[in-house]
Amino acid sequence: MSAADAVTDSLAGLRDRFAAVREGRPADYIPQLALADPDAFGLALVSMDGHRYSAGEAEVPFTLQSVSKPFVYALALSALGLDEVSRWVGAEPSGEAFNAISLEPGTGRPANAMVNAGAIVTTALVPDTPDEPAFDRILRCLGRFAGRGLDVDEEVFASESATGDRNRALAYLIRSTGTLPVDPVRAVDRYFRQCAIRVTAVDLATMAATLAYGGVNPVTRERVVSAEVAAGVLAVMATCGMYDGSGDWLLRVGLPAKSGVSGGLIAVGPARFGVATYSPPLDATGGSVRGHAALEAMSRRYGLHLMLNPALPGSTVTLVTTADDLPSAPSGERGLRGRVGVVAAQGAIDFTAAERVLYALDESGPDGGPVVLDLHDVTAIDSVARGMLHNGLARFTADGRRAAVVDPKDLLGPVDAVRERTGRDLPRHATREDAVAGCARALAGED
Repeated sequence: MSAADAVTDSLAGLRDRFAAVREGRPADYIPQLALADPDAFGLALVSMDGHRYSAGEAEVPFTLQSVSKPFVYALALSALGLDEVSRWVGAEPSGEAFNAISLEPGTGRPANAMVNAGAIVTTALVPDTPDEPAFDRILRCLGRFAGRGLDVDEEVFASESATGDRNRALAYLIRSTGTLPVDPVRAVDRYFRQCAIRVTAVDLATMAATLAYGGVNPVTRERVVSAEVAAGVLAVMATCGMYDGSGDWLLRVGLPAKSGVSGGLIAVGPARFGVATYSPPLDATGGSVRGHAALEAMSRRYGLHLMLNPALPGSTVTLVTTADDLPSAPSGERGLRGRVGVVAAQGAIDFTAAERVLYALDESGPDGGPVVLDLHDVTAIDSVARGMLHNGLARFTADGRRAAVVDPKDLLGPVDAVRERTGRDLPRHATREDAVAGCARALAGED
């Protein structure tokens, strides 16, 4: 047994807790879906490192249904861009059921890409070429999200096609407003096939984790869509993914999510994980009863709500002091470097963390003296934060103050600051304390 089994145990505990729930029933308006085992209940989670955990019927195949919508929306955004897609499909919550007539007055645009009307249009927007027909493009893209080749459940497709008159009516109504770019028959046929693509809960967790990881599949390490597209999809999922229950879901669970009438449900913790459940009995909004309960309990137990900030406000900057107050400063040299400040940071530096570092630089250094910025414990600096730090250090030195950087991983790159005796300039055997002390002596004019 490994330590990571604790994650599996947590999923298994959620399954045990909610398996006995008997509310809801499988969708029966698509006859083939009504044949699903009502007792099936699986959960899966995929981390940003590509680690996969599951419990229960997480490998049982079922069809995507409406859980396909965010991923086809991602494909359309990738192919056409946000402005072009937005000409045809809105991004506002409809406040109505998934199959409602949610068309914008005056334009006929569907409210968003998560309701059926919007999904039919989004599917119709996917480029259709002789080299790669639109549905083949959809199937391949969704397979890249899942990290494996996917197929269509032809029996479910036939069942949907035989009973899908309401979706056909929606397509013809949209076409009458001029906002459906292809023939309604072809559009709906393609949409039915998309909904009948077969997956497992583990596949869905991987697909959700790909959105969480900024469009990179954490299992295969393949970039599927851009970070900007992934962020746009998550925004629409957060506000529209659970239909007329989206507001209550965001309030109680606090994660972008998407449900499907086959019993699938995904939720995304951006930069943290993708999670999925499978349980066919549905509530009045068309979402899985057990899946909803399990993910709400999971969010509460582990503090996963997006509006909760697990990081302490000061956790980026770990030290603001003077060089002679460092524990490693030799007693005979203390006072010689007392006019040199030290600011130490840790972890991954983004916009928020960079602001903390820059503020600490401004506040450090006795009487506006020189400062050493210690990045020894920093693991990454994103492009936005790097630009902020470059600009901040340039302003710092332009104000007549001197700075040096301990940057052994060279995360910051060349900056407009003193680079005397920086961490990367010291011998390999030099310690962090050597690097800081060397910078401090250089800034104090001792070397």
